[in-house]
Amino acid sequence: MAEEKAEEGGVTNLWFFIIVLCAVITCTTAADTISANQTIKDGETILSSQQTFEIGFFSPKNSTNRYVGIWYKRISPGTVMWVANRNTPLTNNSGELSLTLNGTLLLRTAAGDVIWSSSDNSSSSPPSVKKPVAQLLDTGNFIVREETGGDPEKPIWQSFDFPTDTFVPGMKFGKDFVTGVERYFTSWKSENDPSVGEHSVWIDTKGYPQLIVRDGRKIVFRAGPWNGVRFSGEPNLRPNSIYRFGFVLDQREMYYHFDLINSSIVTRVVMKPSGSLERLLWIENRREWLLYLTPQTDSCDRYGLCGSFASCNINNSPSCGCLKGFEPRAPDQWNVADWSQGCRRSVPLDCGPGEGFRKYSNLKLPDTQESWFNQSMDLRECEMVCKRNCNCSAYTTQNITGSGNGCLLWFGNLIDIRTFTENGQDLYIRMPASELAKGKSSSVKKRVAIIVPIISVLLVILLSACIFYRRKRRKANQEGTLEEDYGNDPGNKNSKDDLELPLIDFSTLRKATNKFSVNNKLGEGGFGPVYKGVLGNGQEVAVKRLARTSTQGLDEFKNEVICISKLQHRNLVKLLGCCIKGAEKMLVYEYMPNKGLDSFIFDGVQSKILDWPTRFHIIKGIARGLVYLHQDSRLRIIHRDLKVSNILLDHDMTPKISDFGMARSFGGNQIEANTNRVVGTYGYMAPEYAGDGIFSIKSDVFSFGVLVLEIVSGKKNRGFLHKEHGNNLLGHAWGLHKEGRSLELVAASLDESIRLSEVIRLIHVGLLCVQQRPEDRPTMSSVILMFESDCELPPPKLPGFFYEKATTETGYSSSTYGTNSTNELTVTMLNAR
Repeated sequence: MAEEKAEEGGVTNLWFFIIVLCAVITCTTAADTISANQTIKDGETILSSQQTFEIGFFSPKNSTNRYVGIWYKRISPGTVMWVANRNTPLTNNSGELSLTLNGTLLLRTAAGDVIWSSSDNSSSSPPSVKKPVAQLLDTGNFIVREETGGDPEKPIWQSFDFPTDTFVPGMKFGKDFVTGVERYFTSWKSENDPSVGEHSVWIDTKGYPQLIVRDGRKIVFRAGPWNGVRFSGEPNLRPNSIYRFGFVLDQREMYYHFDLINSSIVTRVVMKPSGSLERLLWIENRREWLLYLTPQTDSCDRYGLCGSFASCNINNSPSCGCLKGFEPRAPDQWNVADWSQGCRRSVPLDCGPGEGFRKYSNLKLPDTQESWFNQSMDLRECEMVCKRNCNCSAYTTQNITGSGNGCLLWFGNLIDIRTFTENGQDLYIRMPASELAKGKSSSVKKRVAIIVPIISVLLVILLSACIFYRRKRRKANQEGTLEEDYGNDPGNKNSKDDLELPLIDFSTLRKATNKFSVNNKLGEGGFGPVYKGVLGNGQEVAVKRLARTSTQGLDEFKNEVICISKLQHRNLVKLLGCCIKGAEKMLVYEYMPNKGLDSFIFDGVQSKILDWPTRFHIIKGIARGLVYLHQDSRLRIIHRDLKVSNILLDHDMTPKISDFGMARSFGGNQIEANTNRVVGTYGYMAPEYAGDGIFSIKSDVFSFGVLVLEIVSGKKNRGFLHKEHGNNLLGHAWGLHKEGRSLELVAASLDESIRLSEVIRLIHVGLLCVQQRPEDRPTMSSVILMFESDCELPPPKLPGFFYEKATTETGYSSSTYGTNSTNELTVTMLNAR
């Protein structure tokens, strides 16, 4: 009996060994291909050789339909980058994907009905092929090739030729003129439905190729033509450390492409169901996709916003303006910000002698659908060709690399132009002889006007102008009218009708706020009170009403109209409109139901609502808003009054930076400025700003660092005085960090929700932001990378405004740049040293 059991056990062990061996062999065999007459059934998948991508059947979230798709396997399981049968889903899990002997992929139902075929995508029948095999490559490309000797670079069929909503490295985005294959991207209909949505992005081949985004058949955004360096309308598309990009245009094909510089980084471009085109970056330690870049950034990116022969400049108010030599086609509509009719020539062309071209610089080139190009001409030849053709309206260099070459001509109206502060292009527009002569005459007059006047006369004129200006300014301040103040301000040449904001009637806001009832009052600042209101359509708003006695409020009002009306970002409060009626001036914002962040952070009861994930979410949102202001808005806005009370929270606790009354914008490559009028709030102001009036993006970084430490600790920097060593919050945090005791800074209400590594890292980053020397502080884009990665951080140096009475037992001492006042004070007028 024992021998029988032993024999039986030996057989069992032998079978177990065979099964395990088979499993090992199966696991270690490359499973990236299927051969002819093989199938992939629902529940089965194949992997690329490095297990980067996987192909099989899937269902989107909140859907039971089944699709064949390709998704990321290792980094982001479930992130689908290609769908085969996106418009013909299976309703059950009985589908099968197979490869026929002639090299065609077929997707069949259980009944044998073909619902998708790779030949559906091709306009020509597949070539004859011996022993076809379908292979999933590590690029995410699913190809059909010959099993023996088949070149993966020249497949019989490939999924990369028929993309869905995702553009990845190695893809070609454009058109093959030989095969007729055109590669473009279309959004999913929704997050739950991968069928073809309304939004798409193309390389348009009418005229000279250009990148466009469509909503249905309507163009909503145009990145412009390729100029040898970038798309003309994307000045921020620059060489970077993540990927290389380029454009190929010859007789065989035309396409845009990008390739990774560092293969360990993963990035993709997605056309979202909402219509936004986004470049996403995979952050491994966060296990999530981070928005890295989007080409659509402001209102000037709206296609054809200003009509023909007009340019959009986001730095101007209003944004739209006719080009020199042109005038509004419909002046009445133009004056109420309806620019759809565009502009026309002040003097019509007659194709007569003397016609020439006027140069306009730093432009996004016009729509090239009605254009012609030649890649071998130089600029002089280009001008001659355009001049000989009376229908030619403009010309420029097609390729700006090197000394420039190629010729690009336009015929008819010039549409969708915008002006940049940098990296724009030159455009030469055809002008009549009289217009060119007017320019020359004007130039001569200017030179004469400079030489002729006698110095004494000049002094009299200047003195008279100064007296007149001061009197007029004094009158404007006394009357408190925005119209007059705008007219007197050299930086604002626009009347109230030109404001790039909807104007809302005073009576509408009076009714919305219940006659500005005290019960509707949300708060009050230096500008005046803020009221909650409900418009006639039920929309809740916040109404900021300028106090008639507040000179600070008048300046804030003007500055906010100029600044924030041009800004569009999910982490900035949205300005909906304004009201100007005599001395009454009001700004209307989206209503933030959760009010200011300070009402949570510094309140013993409310602070318990903000657990650690919520606080971290708020901090990251503020950081992204600042990156937009400093870098992506193209205005380079310095907020100058960033503090907890200026962070508003919406229904989902998404932070919105508010109150741009003290903000300043920089142009070109300017990175800092000096002022005699220091504005801001003590406790948040950087040392170099409070002391010397020097402000820059690093001033906002300092304020952000204070804000981070306040959110983590639940304590105000101004008003915090440690009972043992007398330090303010910054000094206390720095000392604890040096001793490895950073966790002692964390608010007691966060004990149960904190993630230790995140909290310690966040405090470290906050201390880097509040370092005394501006050059030691990181930029906000670097701050975000510090949040999202696990790279080693440099040790923080002495913080600004850190003071101590004496060396303490804890061992950290030193001191100062600043004051020891503990009262929070909003500074409105301080003469800096």
